Amino acid sequence: MKEKSTFNPKRAGGRHVAVFRFSALGDVAMTVPVVYEVCRACPDVRFTLYTKAAVASLFLYPPANLTIFPVDTRGRYRGLRGLWRLFREARQQGVDTVADLHNVLRTRILGLLFSLAGARRAVLDKGRAAKRRLTAREKSLPLQPLPTSFDRYRAVFARLGFETPGTFTSVFDADHEPLPLPADIEPRREGEYWVGVAPFAKHEGKIYPLDRTRELVARLSQRGDCRIFLMGGGGEEAARLGEWAAAYPSTVSLAGRRLGFAVELSIMSRLSLVVSMDSANMHLASLAGTPVVSVWGQTHPYAGFLGWGQSAENIVQLADMPCRPCSIFGNKPCYRGDYACMRELPLDLIYRRVEEILQQEKP
Repeated sequence: MKEKSTFNPKRAGGRHVAVFRFSALGDVAMTVPVVYEVCRACPDVRFTLYTKAAVASLFLYPPANLTIFPVDTRGRYRGLRGLWRLFREARQQGVDTVADLHNVLRTRILGLLFSLAGARRAVLDKGRAAKRRLTAREKSLPLQPLPTSFDRYRAVFARLGFETPGTFTSVFDADHEPLPLPADIEPRREGEYWVGVAPFAKHEGKIYPLDRTRELVARLSQRGDCRIFLMGGGGEEAARLGEWAAAYPSTVSLAGRRLGFAVELSIMSRLSLVVSMDSANMHLASLAGTPVVSVWGQTHPYAGFLGWGQSAENIVQLADMPCRPCSIFGNKPCYRGDYACMRELPLDLIYRRVEEILQQEKP
């Protein structure tokens, strides 16, 4: 999967590259490091990334040669007529090369139109067959890690002749510092650790039992040297995390506050670590350069979705459970019916890893 990726203008054949990634937040977040690397390695090439309007603001401090194009897939660019409109507008902007980082019907149609117009195109290899073997109930071979999503994105650009040097560390750097904290969050006190806890995920097979996550928050609060930031969405998630924040000292809920990606990433960049499921928050923390203690149930890091730059030492899972992994995305019902991969995972494994990271950091 790792292909040689030295930029060759003649091989690349284009000066304006369209990058397609229409997907959910976590998947789009995973494209940021590779896309930023490619843009910075090729400053004389224009790149335009087409993505859903709802996540376009995630691309914080983009390189100067990268334009983010928010696509309203339910409005102006809806259906076949909308795709044709998007294609024509992109052609008018001089797009002559396509990097398809999604490989779904929408992007395949767009890619076909560009190919017919003479553009070069490379398409993401999702490795579906290998992922089916990884999640098969009867596993005939020992588990082996598959190429990461980042490897797969790099392979797309490599086939177009573009370089991906592996230099990304965070969306923040010397020229782009994190934004100030919201007014109601007091600055970090001397000797204090800041710990994020993100207990939710899209699917049940990726959520650690909430009563035990609440116990984790309680134990961190009892330490007396931790401020805990609870992360989640609105509605029921915000209501539950609000209850936790009210119950435990030094605990703040950020759920449902709609702070925006720039502020959320700025807060994450100040944390000592984040405890997260295999979810979008793992990838957001990774973009901020923050260590993540990631908790895995039905899904498995070997499928290639561990956060950018995250250490395998911070993965918490039942590694010896023979039915794991049973799902790539955690969206399949547990055939046992008990989600034992999460329910039998001891809380002490998570808490112990948190303590080890905190011991390494001297506030």
